[in-house]
Amino acid sequence: MTTEIRLRPATREDLPVLDLLNNSGPETASAFGWFGWNDPARLTRRWEENGLLTPDSGNLVVAEGDEVLGHVSWHRSQQGPLNHSWNIGAGILPQARGRGVGTTAQRLLVRYLFAHTQVNRIDASTDVTNAAEQRALEKAGFTREGILRGAHFRNGRFHDMAHYSILRHEVALD
Repeated sequence: MTTEIRLRPATREDLPVLDLLNNSGPETASAFGWFGWNDPARLTRRWEENGLLTPDSGNLVVAEGDEVLGHVSWHRSQQGPLNHSWNIGAGILPQARGRGVGTTAQRLLVRYLFAHTQVNRIDASTDVTNAAEQRALEKAGFTREGILRGAHFRNGRFHDMAHYSILRHEVALD
């Protein structure tokens, strides 16, 4: 990589690229990220309402220089009556896959969330057959916790998910 991978809030100009990852079919979203067609105006409405950033969830663009490579997202996952964790995800465009962009983006998102929110835990899940994402999570510092059997519905059937987490004390915020 010649320039630095960074995260930033989405702009209106980014929305077509983000929509590509969510609403253009499995060739772009990947077999693991395709869940069927969505309302094509939904993303724009959400961006106009809150910039894709709320107290309970968020979505940031993954960029290299001026080029949008994908996005990372998080949402609140309640962990009992007193606290919550964040559950994160990433979508990387096909041309940016396989060169560490997803690992770097997830590492940056973890540091951002631990630096700016009071959670102690961040978790992520991926299809048990998605070896590339499992490697990316492990390289980003996540620990595999186990398998969530039949937890994810995609493409007409339920899939097992590999579940990962990282704790605040495992990340240097310097």
